[in-house]
Amino acid sequence: MSVEKIISDWKKKNFKPVYWFEGEEEYYIDKLVDYAEHHILPESEAAFNLSVFYGKDADWATLINTCRRYPMFADRQVVLLKEAQQMRDLDKLEAYIENPLASTVFIVSYKEKKVDGRSRLAKLLKDKAELFSTKKMYDNQLPEWTSELVHSKGYEISRKALMLLVDHIGNDLNRIDNEVDKVLVNLGDRKSITEDDIERYVGVSKEYNVFELQDAVVKKDLGKAIRIIQYFEANPKAAPIQLILPSLYNFFSKTYMLFTQLGKDEKSAAASIGVNPFFIKDYMAAVKNYSFEGVEAALLLLHEYNLKSIGVNSVATEDASLLKEMVVKMMN
Repeated sequence: MSVEKIISDWKKKNFKPVYWFEGEEEYYIDKLVDYAEHHILPESEAAFNLSVFYGKDADWATLINTCRRYPMFADRQVVLLKEAQQMRDLDKLEAYIENPLASTVFIVSYKEKKVDGRSRLAKLLKDKAELFSTKKMYDNQLPEWTSELVHSKGYEISRKALMLLVDHIGNDLNRIDNEVDKVLVNLGDRKSITEDDIERYVGVSKEYNVFELQDAVVKKDLGKAIRIIQYFEANPKAAPIQLILPSLYNFFSKTYMLFTQLGKDEKSAAASIGVNPFFIKDYMAAVKNYSFEGVEAALLLLHEYNLKSIGVNSVATEDASLLKEMVVKMMN
């Protein structure tokens, strides 16, 4: 069962008595709960037939009594339990889930984790409820997901703009969606998002960012790399070293894996190392410019300078100085 299928059923007035939305990815859970809160019932019915509880403050007896109440002047009522993972005595809901009221649509948002599959509650949910589980999206899936999100809103996005946005925000689907909406509001009649739009409306420099530093390192453009590091030095919040080093390490780790995939087509090679085919050319360029020994040396340097950044074998050295020293060694 997908988000789209559940919402489609709701639009057709096809409801199950109990819905349980759980897992690590809050974006899809929030989307479903928001729709349920604002669209299942017309405004005239919601005043009497919509009840919202929060796990931290919810009393299980009051919650169950509300679920067993009949709707007023309507065919159904909606009862939402948000942040259910914070609720004490959650197992007390088992009796209601086993025998729910048909005129109540009971929707539970259980974030950050899943119910223990060995528990009686988990077995009941599989048998009696519409269970929707989510898991955190892998980082390599973010560019494609973001691109599809933009397309679903009727717009296009350039490759560089896409990378700027994803690199800047990271694995936070709610924030990516919000930032995309913010950009779209400012596009006017245009239907394509550029890197200039990301710079202007999201607040990340199109010239001085982790993606551009990575590009400079891959191409062994020392002058560009030093200019970007100097920008980071003057603007510490733009890209702290704790963000830069893991990003570069991840890139070179994938590049290292690519040496075992040489000879394959780009799409197969991308799938083998777990990256989006959209970006495989960057990894191929690193293979060409660094060779196997160069990539291995880069990984060792990244490990060494990660330790130095936290004070191991380095005394009070500025982050920018460490980065400059590291990229010079890497390119040589």
